[in-house]
Amino acid sequence: HVTNTAVQIELIAALGGVAPRFAHHNLLTLPNGEGLSKRLGHLSLTALREAGQEPLAVAALSVLVGTSEAVVPVESLEALSAKIELRHISRAPARFDPADLPALTARTLHHMPFDAAQPRLAAAGITGGEAFWTAIRGNLALFADAAIWWAVCSAPLTPAIDPADVDFLAQVAEVLPPEPWDAGTYKAWIAQAKAVGGRSGKGLFHPIRLALTGRENGPELASLLPLMGRARARARLHGTVA
Repeated sequence: HVTNTAVQIELIAALGGVAPRFAHHNLLTLPNGEGLSKRLGHLSLTALREAGQEPLAVAALSVLVGTSEAVVPVESLEALSAKIELRHISRAPARFDPADLPALTARTLHHMPFDAAQPRLAAAGITGGEAFWTAIRGNLALFADAAIWWAVCSAPLTPAIDPADVDFLAQVAEVLPPEPWDAGTYKAWIAQAKAVGGRSGKGLFHPIRLALTGRENGPELASLLPLMGRARARARLHGTVA
């Protein structure tokens, strides 16, 4: 608090120290203008952590909302610090809206480099490496969602197949290219699938996505397919749990 600063300076001087350069962030309030209060249990860091909100998103919103800077994702506290100039901090209260955190958390994850994510992926037992992280980070709302996509790539999954698509999917399964696979495999395979199946557009892509991932949408299949491998992909296209 500003009112404590003079006392702190005097205490530092009395102890023979040199006072630092003080700066005070403006008061953060809730959207209704009510001041944040630990006593009333407003926005505890524990609750935000348990909700899966990214620490860097919380830090960016807390710091940037009270300045003339746009609230944007940051890759580190150092990057956040570099955005701050004391003269850009408003003296008026700043409204901290918790509803802004989910979108900022997602954007933080979408920009998170693999080096920052890797220790957390390892702790979660996710071993897909940088290729996996690059493939899925753009679809994450929470970091915990990474485990869902790792399971899609590496664990048994029940394909979602419409009876009307059974024959089509069996046809495209038989033109899967031989391994090894890379980012170009999907494009080459889809060209073959279009030829043998006689389909295009949603009628071509949607059944394949449902069979391979069990989901209506998600990361690009071009990136996921090499992580699944040929045997798993072929089995799922034939309707087998794999």
